[in-house]
Amino acid sequence: MNFTIRIDPPSGGSQRVALGGRLDTHTYGELDRQLAPLLAADTSSLVFDLAQLDYISSAGIRSILLARKALAARGGKVVVANPQPQIQKVFDVVKAVPLSEIFTSVAEADAYLDLMQRRVLEGSREDDD
Repeated sequence: MNFTIRIDPPSGGSQRVALGGRLDTHTYGELDRQLAPLLAADTSSLVFDLAQLDYISSAGIRSILLARKALAARGGKVVVANPQPQIQKVFDVVKAVPLSEIFTSVAEADAYLDLMQRRVLEGSREDDD
């Protein structure tokens, strides 16, 4: 099975990456290569849309964890949206992604990220007072 990566144009510091097929030891290197510029840029949040991802191995989990670590180092966030049941089970088993950061849709993930950013902005306005 093929592995596909679609990176949408950035929107307000957020970046959506849709994955399809199998993310495993044969394909994780390509994901890492394509994520590198995003992780080096000023991306504040990264949404992995897994609606079309059929399989994930520990190598794929590693790639997501590395992205989380890179963004967390600068106060950013990585969230996962639309995991297939088998992918969700992998996350549940390895506890790779906290349940609070897994969403049923990209819209739900975007709403969460929007709320997070609004809270930060509201907090900074209070600090200005």
